[in-house]
Amino acid sequence: MGYRIVTVPTNGEKIRIKDGKILTPDRPIVPFVEGDGTGRDIWRASKRVLDAAVEKAYGGKRSIRWMEVFAGEKAYNNFGSWLPDETVQAFDEFLVGIKGPLTTPIGGGIRSLNVALRKALDLYVCQRPVRYFQGVPSPVKRPQDVDMVVFRENTEDIYTGIEFEYGSEENRRFKELLQEHFPNEYAKMRFPETSGIGLKPVSKEGTARLVRAAIQWALENRRRSVTLVHKGNIMKFTEGAFRNWGYEVAEGEFGDRVYTWAQWERTKEAQGEAAANAEQEAALKAGKLLVKDVIADIVFQQTITRAREFDVLATMNLNGDYLSDALAAQVGGIGIAPGGNINYTTGHAVFEATHGTAPKYADKDMVNPGSVILSGEMMLRYMGWNEAADLVIRGMEGAIAAKTVTYDFHRLMEGATLLKCSEFGEAVIRQMGD
Repeated sequence: MGYRIVTVPTNGEKIRIKDGKILTPDRPIVPFVEGDGTGRDIWRASKRVLDAAVEKAYGGKRSIRWMEVFAGEKAYNNFGSWLPDETVQAFDEFLVGIKGPLTTPIGGGIRSLNVALRKALDLYVCQRPVRYFQGVPSPVKRPQDVDMVVFRENTEDIYTGIEFEYGSEENRRFKELLQEHFPNEYAKMRFPETSGIGLKPVSKEGTARLVRAAIQWALENRRRSVTLVHKGNIMKFTEGAFRNWGYEVAEGEFGDRVYTWAQWERTKEAQGEAAANAEQEAALKAGKLLVKDVIADIVFQQTITRAREFDVLATMNLNGDYLSDALAAQVGGIGIAPGGNINYTTGHAVFEATHGTAPKYADKDMVNPGSVILSGEMMLRYMGWNEAADLVIRGMEGAIAAKTVTYDFHRLMEGATLLKCSEFGEAVIRQMGD
């Protein structure tokens, strides 16, 4: 299938994957969606930063060949589709891309364009790094203790959208089947006649590939621990299964490279708690990765009060959605929170702003472009262009430390200089140095 509405650059090449390794040419073609609302301002500033980082890092020997693809309001207004087939085709064919925030269409059809893209490309990991930049306003005492990466499962849980609306024929038929075949479960509903129904599928395969990706990434990046976040004390056969399957993957596939709390429990049962503690201490001294778990409601407290105890967190879809935004609040909010949707098996990845479109600020050159800039940094690192990614981080650190910031930070920082969205992008570039 060719392209009718997308113009493919003629002077670039495709990013590829071979034997699980991303192969990036010197002139990669990268699809992008500028986004709706404030996305237009944010994308212009972010593109300047990313291009400058690549130029400074490689002196013109490498450059990105940007290819615009369409989704959201711009796609609908111009082509009559919120998510044209060519957009999905381009992200599929060119492997790695980036997008700004998108509007969720009102009415029927697609519930969420972001979810639709994730499902179409089977982007089963939503990867959200959360770290503190010195000087960013924070509501907590020690935001500098936060340096975590959330691996959120992206294709299952309640986000599958299997729901039966109260009052609908489908709702009535489903409850009849439930009452007939599973009367005990039907009886657990407090008000069955007026209940909407939703299903929560959590599979062994979906869990395994998410946890596998989290552990592999943690090992490759020399992280200390992976924490399985779950509510298995209540939802034993979905969230509890996530925990149990996660430990199976850790022990069955990573062997002596990890030490798990499941192992600790077995040793405690056989030899006592002191022996289990000694075993864990020896494993960690030997450089093994600790794989542990925490109940979902407790993690929100402990990531505030004991932030240093958490490193990589592997979660199901809904828990990860809540947790990544809550963590972002500790380090400046979702305005500077990056994200990537990744299939570590096929290599497909779409990096994105994690915030909404904020239409009332659209085209005012006001908002913080940090989320897309840092998502671009993730993309550069995923491509193997670490030198350029390091420059983006240096630029962000420098601009914020100099208190040259957009209005969201300016109103909370004493002695700060207020910058427009575009000006902040230029400040980041200046702080990269020569």
